[in-house]
Amino acid sequence: LESVPYRRRTLIKFVRRSAVGPHCLLSEQDCGGPGTSLLPPAPGEGYSQRMEPSSAAPSDFKVVQATIPELVTLARSLMVPGERRILGITGAPGAGKSTLTAALTAAIPEAALVPMDGFHLANAELVRLGRRERKGAPDTFDADGYAALLGRLRQPEGQTIYAPLFDRQLEESIGSALPVSPDAPLIITEGNYLLLGAGDARQGHWERVGAAIDVVWFLEVPEALRVPRLIRRHQQFGKSAEGAAQWVQQVDEGNARLVQATRSRADLVVQIVDAVAG
Repeated sequence: LESVPYRRRTLIKFVRRSAVGPHCLLSEQDCGGPGTSLLPPAPGEGYSQRMEPSSAAPSDFKVVQATIPELVTLARSLMVPGERRILGITGAPGAGKSTLTAALTAAIPEAALVPMDGFHLANAELVRLGRRERKGAPDTFDADGYAALLGRLRQPEGQTIYAPLFDRQLEESIGSALPVSPDAPLIITEGNYLLLGAGDARQGHWERVGAAIDVVWFLEVPEALRVPRLIRRHQQFGKSAEGAAQWVQQVDEGNARLVQATRSRADLVVQIVDAVAG
């Protein structure tokens, strides 16, 4: 196990300690058991071929296609009685991270959602720093504050911990808006930059964020779906069609390329079979 990267060792421990059997995210040899399917079959069925690792995937991680109910089952398999785990969902802007995490927390009511977006720097501070016109880039977030909160969430010590929430109508974060119960066994956090490492971004210790998360899924959708969805979202929050398209090309797509470069660091690359909007 010592030869396996830290994040993968953590994942192996989850699989073994949770005694989830065929919920194996790694190879047969790594998991110490037969088969490599992610989820158990439905009664009377064999394992689904589409849940096998993609033949085009690099050998150090899996690319899987799954429905949201299957991902709910997989997220539940990370939960260990008496302990707390943190699951991260990352991917390019417009990949559907918020919609997926909302679906996961709706199906797993004991889980708590803590989005990265709550750590946007205030607009006034972005103006002072000269970064307002590229809000959403890595150095427009408080990465250290985010990492510190994730660290606190790992050790709740019997207390409710409060997290900030980003209000898209206000375009500002609201502090202490999300209470996280000390009894929550699973924290789900989502954001673009969960897998950035030292040197990937101009400011902020993003590597501390990744170190605080147990398992990260990289959500991947076709560009033909992601980009138009992103433009529509900007329009919904006040931008004109032209302004939305311009923002996506000049700001979001640069961020998307940065996020895409972190894909190979994920524990799992997820392609959702049923459509995810948002």
